[in-house]
Amino acid sequence: MPNPFGKSRTTNNPYAVFRGPNGWEWRVLKTYKTPANERKNDYSRWFVAAKSPHTWGEFEMGDTYAKEVVTYGRLVAAEPEWLEAYGITTPLPTPASLK
Repeated sequence: MPNPFGKSRTTNNPYAVFRGPNGWEWRVLKTYKTPANERKNDYSRWFVAAKSPHTWGEFEMGDTYAKEVVTYGRLVAAEPEWLEAYGITTPLPTPASLK
């Protein structure tokens, strides 16, 4: 099965948005593995646009460990395909509706 989130997106059109303490925000723009394979590897990476107090309100893009985002962030918006693939049953807004 191909990775449904393997195609890169823009900062304004992410697959999912996570928010953490102190103004942290991660926008998932691409994953490198399928959700099933990510569960098998603590070092699975996501390509994200991240914003924090250290970036002066601007997004910086790069890879980060998926586990860190999930551990320190809370999912606040996601595409329906993301919710289904990750087994999330709680309804959430889409990233587009956060604008």
